[in-house]
Amino acid sequence: MTALFYIFITILSFTLIKLIIYYAPKLGLIDIPNERSSHADLTPRGAGIGFVVAVFIGVALFRWDLVLSHWYLFLAIFMVFIIGVFDDHKDAPPKAKFIVIFAATALMWWYGLSIESLGEWFGYELTLGWLALPFSMLALAGFTNALNLIDGLNGLSGSISIVIIGFFGYFAYVNDNDIMWILASFTIASLVGFMLLNWHPAKIFMGDSGSLALGFIISILAVFSVEYIHPVSVLYIAAIPILDTLIVMVRRIRRGRSPFSPDRTHLHHILANFFLDDVKRTVWFLILLQISFSGIGVIVHSTIKSSPNEFLPFFALGGFVMLFLIFYMIFSGMNRRQLLLDGDTY
Repeated sequence: MTALFYIFITILSFTLIKLIIYYAPKLGLIDIPNERSSHADLTPRGAGIGFVVAVFIGVALFRWDLVLSHWYLFLAIFMVFIIGVFDDHKDAPPKAKFIVIFAATALMWWYGLSIESLGEWFGYELTLGWLALPFSMLALAGFTNALNLIDGLNGLSGSISIVIIGFFGYFAYVNDNDIMWILASFTIASLVGFMLLNWHPAKIFMGDSGSLALGFIISILAVFSVEYIHPVSVLYIAAIPILDTLIVMVRRIRRGRSPFSPDRTHLHHILANFFLDDVKRTVWFLILLQISFSGIGVIVHSTIKSSPNEFLPFFALGGFVMLFLIFYMIFSGMNRRQLLLDGDTY
């Protein structure tokens, strides 16, 4: 696969997204700001239509053999993509999104792609058996929506996704997993075209067509990767979306609210306040955090693989729990302080 193929996908993605920007008013793809928005102007959305279609076209043109052998995988991605397109246009109900993601996950499970094991713990492999399908449904739906939730600042979800996909792509490359490598590398190439138009100040937003499809693609890469790495490493490799979702949901539950109720208490909202609404600095800070955590994930994998110590996965999981608690305390404190300064109540 030469560099020209990837350049073609990047240019195709950029061109398709430029067309979406031009036709967005006629297509009803305009994001109207509300009290939770980080922007004040009417902005086109639905860039995911461009970069996801670019991935599909790229795979169809250059690796049609993979489309034929893994048609169920691409159909599953397409299903999630379509509900995202519908949501960008007319706001699909959350229940419909979950149903589609569950159905897409079930399709892949039927053809042999699901989370079958949670790895070795204390010397014994923890296989899921009949729980593989429901666990895969919850895990893939959870992460898909986690990535959707961090899509709140210009350039954030795209850049975080590039980092995460890049690390999964590394494991695909060293283990000669063709479908995993093509999916990862083509998605990154397509995202580069998107980032040229989404970096602050953004000319277009990703929209649910992009965030849902992208979250689902990353989830698929994670499912592939557990064949080569311990599942606990995945928590670190995809840490920022996971930590953000857990922290926000726990905070909402503790305050007697629905864990799914929207607000402005995500990590990027709190950090944006801390950095005095400097979007670029906030995004770069989170990018560097994600690179650090993903790097730790690789170290965790290498350590578990090379050491006979059966307790290492447990220690790694404990480390992630500690990371969650530290982040929860720090960001809850920052949020509380900001509310007090604004004269609001916690």
